[in-house]
Amino acid sequence: MPGKWVRIWNERLPGVPLDLTQVSAATAQGLLLGGDADAGLVRLPVDRTVLSAIPLYTEQTVVVVPKNHLLTAADALTPEDLADEIVLHPLDDVLAWDSLPGRPALERPATTADAVELVAAGIGVLVVPLSLARLHHRKDLTHRPLEAAPVSDVALSWPEAATTDRVEDFIGIVRGRTVNSTRGRPQQPAQEKKRQRAGTDPGRRRQQSGAGSRKSGGSGGRGRGTGGATKNPRRGRPRRGS
Repeated sequence: MPGKWVRIWNERLPGVPLDLTQVSAATAQGLLLGGDADAGLVRLPVDRTVLSAIPLYTEQTVVVVPKNHLLTAADALTPEDLADEIVLHPLDDVLAWDSLPGRPALERPATTADAVELVAAGIGVLVVPLSLARLHHRKDLTHRPLEAAPVSDVALSWPEAATTDRVEDFIGIVRGRTVNSTRGRPQQPAQEKKRQRAGTDPGRRRQQSGAGSRKSGGSGGRGRGTGGATKNPRRGRPRRGS
Protein backbone atom coordinates (compact mmCIF):
# COMPACT_ATOMS: atom_id res chain seq x y z
CA MET A 1 0.00 0.00 0.00
CA PRO A 2 2.69 2.62 0.78
CA GLY A 3 4.07 2.10 -2.75
CA LYS A 4 0.69 3.01 -4.24
CA TRP A 5 0.44 6.11 -2.07
CA VAL A 6 3.91 7.28 -3.11
CA ARG A 7 3.02 6.84 -6.79
CA ILE A 8 -0.16 8.91 -6.43
CA TRP A 9 1.74 11.56 -4.45
CA ASN A 10 4.34 11.89 -7.21
CA GLU A 11 1.59 12.21 -9.82
CA ARG A 12 -0.29 14.94 -7.94
CA LEU A 13 2.65 16.79 -6.38
CA PRO A 14 5.64 16.15 -8.67
CA GLY A 15 7.59 19.08 -7.25
CA VAL A 16 7.26 17.97 -3.61
CA PRO A 17 9.53 15.05 -2.60
CA LEU A 18 8.09 12.35 -0.35
CA ASP A 19 10.74 10.53 1.68
CA LEU A 20 9.96 7.21 3.41
CA THR A 21 11.94 6.06 6.43
CA GLN A 22 11.65 2.64 8.05
CA VAL A 23 11.78 2.71 11.84
CA SER A 24 10.89 0.35 14.65
CA ALA A 25 7.43 0.42 16.20
CA ALA A 26 8.94 1.54 19.50
CA THR A 27 10.50 4.70 18.03
CA ALA A 28 7.81 5.78 15.55
CA GLN A 29 5.78 7.95 17.94
CA GLY A 30 8.89 9.68 19.24
CA LEU A 31 9.96 10.63 15.71
CA LEU A 32 6.55 12.15 15.01
CA LEU A 33 6.49 14.17 18.23
CA GLY A 34 10.09 15.27 17.71
CA GLY A 35 9.32 16.69 14.28
CA ASP A 36 11.56 14.20 12.46
CA ALA A 37 8.60 12.96 10.41
CA ASP A 38 5.39 14.68 9.26
CA ALA A 39 3.25 11.53 9.38
CA GLY A 40 3.75 7.81 9.72
CA LEU A 41 2.23 4.35 9.78
CA VAL A 42 2.15 3.30 13.41
CA ARG A 43 0.76 0.47 15.48
CA LEU A 44 -2.11 1.30 17.77
CA PRO A 45 -2.59 2.43 20.42
CA VAL A 46 -1.00 5.89 20.28
CA ASP A 47 -1.21 8.83 22.65
CA ARG A 48 -4.36 10.57 21.35
CA THR A 49 -3.73 13.64 23.49
CA VAL A 50 -0.89 14.69 21.16
CA LEU A 51 -1.28 12.52 18.07
CA SER A 52 -4.08 12.21 15.55
CA ALA A 53 -4.65 8.76 14.08
CA ILE A 54 -6.75 7.23 11.33
CA PRO A 55 -7.08 3.42 11.70
CA LEU A 56 -6.31 1.74 8.37
CA TYR A 57 -6.28 -2.03 8.73
CA THR A 58 -5.68 -4.98 11.05
CA GLU A 59 -2.71 -7.20 10.30
CA GLN A 60 -2.90 -10.96 10.23
CA THR A 61 -0.79 -12.76 12.84
CA VAL A 62 1.48 -15.54 11.60
CA VAL A 63 3.94 -18.12 12.94
CA VAL A 64 7.43 -18.03 11.41
CA VAL A 65 8.98 -21.52 11.16
CA PRO A 66 11.70 -23.30 9.15
CA LYS A 67 10.48 -24.57 5.78
CA ASN A 68 10.99 -28.20 6.81
CA HIS A 69 9.12 -27.86 10.12
CA LEU A 70 6.23 -30.20 10.90
CA LEU A 71 3.91 -27.25 11.46
CA THR A 72 4.07 -26.40 7.76
CA ALA A 73 1.81 -29.41 7.06
CA ALA A 74 -1.16 -27.31 8.22
CA ASP A 75 -2.66 -24.41 6.26
CA ALA A 76 -3.39 -22.53 9.49
CA LEU A 77 -2.45 -22.95 13.14
CA THR A 78 -3.93 -22.26 16.59
CA PRO A 79 -2.13 -21.46 19.86
CA GLU A 80 -2.77 -25.06 20.95
CA ASP A 81 -0.68 -26.28 17.99
CA LEU A 82 2.32 -24.48 19.53
CA ALA A 83 2.05 -26.17 22.93
CA ASP A 84 5.21 -28.25 22.47
CA GLU A 85 7.22 -25.54 20.68
CA ILE A 86 9.65 -23.01 22.11
CA VAL A 87 7.99 -19.71 21.21
CA LEU A 88 10.48 -16.83 21.05
CA HIS A 89 9.32 -13.55 22.59
CA PRO A 90 11.52 -10.62 21.49
CA LEU A 91 11.71 -7.49 23.62
CA ASP A 92 10.30 -5.38 20.77
CA ASP A 93 7.24 -7.63 20.34
CA VAL A 94 4.20 -5.63 19.13
CA LEU A 95 1.52 -8.17 20.07
CA ALA A 96 -0.31 -7.84 23.36
CA TRP A 97 -0.34 -11.34 24.82
CA ASP A 98 -2.29 -12.28 27.92
CA SER A 99 -0.45 -15.58 27.91
CA LEU A 100 2.19 -16.52 25.35
CA PRO A 101 1.56 -19.98 23.84
CA GLY A 102 4.14 -22.75 23.83
CA ARG A 103 7.21 -23.02 26.00
CA PRO A 104 9.32 -19.95 26.85
CA ALA A 105 12.94 -19.65 25.75
CA LEU A 106 15.70 -19.28 28.34
CA GLU A 107 16.25 -15.66 27.22
CA ARG A 108 14.20 -13.15 25.29
CA PRO A 109 15.86 -11.99 22.05
CA ALA A 110 16.55 -8.26 21.94
CA THR A 111 14.84 -7.67 18.59
CA THR A 112 12.53 -9.38 16.12
CA ALA A 113 15.47 -9.63 13.71
CA ASP A 114 17.45 -11.56 16.34
CA ALA A 115 14.48 -13.87 16.92
CA VAL A 116 14.25 -14.62 13.19
CA GLU A 117 17.90 -15.69 13.25
CA LEU A 118 17.13 -18.07 16.10
CA VAL A 119 14.20 -19.55 14.19
CA ALA A 120 16.52 -20.18 11.24
CA ALA A 121 18.93 -21.91 13.65
CA GLY A 122 16.16 -24.25 14.81
CA ILE A 123 15.93 -22.80 18.34
CA GLY A 124 12.20 -22.10 18.27
CA VAL A 125 9.32 -20.46 16.39
CA LEU A 126 8.19 -16.83 16.29
CA VAL A 127 4.74 -15.21 16.26
CA VAL A 128 4.57 -11.80 14.56
CA PRO A 129 2.29 -9.65 12.35
CA LEU A 130 2.47 -10.58 8.68
CA SER A 131 4.36 -7.42 7.66
CA LEU A 132 7.23 -8.27 10.02
CA ALA A 133 7.40 -11.82 8.67
CA ARG A 134 7.72 -10.35 5.19
CA LEU A 135 10.22 -7.72 6.32
CA HIS A 136 12.54 -10.38 7.75
CA HIS A 137 11.91 -12.94 5.02
CA ARG A 138 14.52 -15.63 4.46
CA LYS A 139 14.60 -18.36 1.84
CA ASP A 140 14.87 -21.06 4.49
CA LEU A 141 11.85 -19.82 6.48
CA THR A 142 8.11 -19.70 5.88
CA HIS A 143 5.01 -18.74 7.87
CA ARG A 144 1.49 -19.92 8.60
CA PRO A 145 -1.56 -17.94 9.80
CA LEU A 146 -2.23 -18.15 13.54
CA GLU A 147 -5.90 -18.10 14.45
CA ALA A 148 -7.37 -16.97 17.79
CA ALA A 149 -4.29 -14.85 18.52
CA PRO A 150 -3.70 -11.16 19.27
CA VAL A 151 -3.60 -8.89 16.23
CA SER A 152 -1.96 -5.56 15.45
CA ASP A 153 -3.93 -2.53 14.22
CA VAL A 154 -2.13 -0.10 11.90
CA ALA A 155 -3.00 3.59 11.61
CA LEU A 156 -1.82 6.73 9.84
CA SER A 157 -0.72 9.15 12.55
CA TRP A 158 0.64 12.69 12.76
CA PRO A 159 1.10 15.35 15.48
CA GLU A 160 -2.20 17.02 16.34
CA ALA A 161 -0.56 20.46 16.37
CA ALA A 162 1.08 19.98 12.95
CA THR A 163 -1.80 19.27 10.59
CA THR A 164 -0.32 21.08 7.58
CA ASP A 165 -1.63 21.28 4.01
CA ARG A 166 0.88 18.64 2.95
CA VAL A 167 -0.30 16.31 5.72
CA GLU A 168 -3.88 16.87 4.53
CA ASP A 169 -2.76 16.00 1.00
CA PHE A 170 -1.32 12.71 2.20
CA ILE A 171 -4.40 11.93 4.29
CA GLY A 172 -6.50 12.45 1.17
CA ILE A 173 -4.35 10.03 -0.83
CA VAL A 174 -4.48 7.38 1.88
CA ARG A 175 -8.26 7.72 2.14
CA GLY A 176 -8.69 7.49 -1.62
CA ARG A 177 -9.93 11.02 -2.25
CA THR A 178 -9.81 12.30 -5.82
CA VAL A 179 -7.46 15.06 -6.90
CA ASN A 180 -10.36 17.55 -7.01
CA SER A 181 -11.61 16.77 -3.52
CA THR A 182 -11.62 19.76 -1.17
CA ARG A 183 -12.28 17.85 2.03
CA GLY A 184 -9.98 18.97 4.82
CA ARG A 185 -9.22 22.31 3.13
CA PRO A 186 -11.00 25.68 3.51
CA GLN A 187 -13.63 25.91 0.82
CA GLN A 188 -14.66 28.99 -1.13
CA PRO A 189 -18.28 30.12 -0.93
CA ALA A 190 -20.40 28.92 -3.83
CA GLN A 191 -21.00 32.49 -5.08
CA GLU A 192 -17.25 33.20 -5.20
CA LYS A 193 -16.58 29.98 -7.14
CA LYS A 194 -19.34 30.89 -9.62
CA ARG A 195 -17.84 34.33 -10.21
CA GLN A 196 -14.38 32.91 -10.76
CA ARG A 197 -15.67 30.38 -13.28
CA ALA A 198 -17.58 33.11 -15.12
CA GLY A 199 -14.56 35.42 -15.01
CA THR A 200 -16.72 38.51 -14.31
CA ASP A 201 -16.87 41.25 -11.73
CA PRO A 202 -20.24 41.79 -9.99
CA GLY A 203 -20.04 45.59 -10.30
CA ARG A 204 -19.24 45.42 -13.97
CA ARG A 205 -22.13 43.06 -14.58
CA ARG A 206 -24.55 45.47 -12.91
CA GLN A 207 -23.28 48.37 -15.05
CA GLN A 208 -23.65 46.38 -18.24
CA SER A 209 -27.13 45.28 -17.26
CA GLY A 210 -28.21 48.84 -16.44
CA ALA A 211 -26.82 50.24 -19.68
CA GLY A 212 -28.68 47.65 -21.67
CA SER A 213 -31.95 48.51 -19.93
CA ARG A 214 -31.59 52.21 -20.67
CA LYS A 215 -30.84 51.58 -24.29
CA SER A 216 -33.79 49.27 -24.62
CA GLY A 217 -36.16 51.67 -22.90
CA GLY A 218 -35.09 54.59 -25.09
CA SER A 219 -35.60 52.88 -28.38
CA GLY A 220 -38.23 50.22 -27.99
CA GLY A 221 -40.17 51.09 -24.82
CA ARG A 222 -43.09 53.43 -24.51
CA GLY A 223 -41.84 56.74 -23.19
CA ARG A 224 -43.51 60.03 -22.49
CA GLY A 225 -43.36 63.21 -24.55
CA THR A 226 -40.86 63.07 -27.38
CA GLY A 227 -39.49 59.81 -26.07
CA GLY A 228 -42.76 57.96 -26.86
CA ALA A 229 -43.93 56.23 -29.98
CA THR A 230 -44.52 58.47 -33.10
CA LYS A 231 -48.19 58.93 -33.99
CA ASN A 232 -49.48 58.11 -37.45
CA PRO A 233 -50.01 61.22 -39.68
CA ARG A 234 -53.63 62.30 -40.19
CA ARG A 235 -55.12 61.14 -43.41
CA GLY A 236 -56.94 63.60 -45.69
CA ARG A 237 -60.25 62.87 -47.28
CA PRO A 238 -59.91 61.16 -50.64
CA ARG A 239 -60.53 63.28 -53.67
CA ARG A 240 -63.29 62.41 -55.98
CA GLY A 241 -62.24 61.70 -59.46
CA SER A 242 -63.32 64.17 -62.18
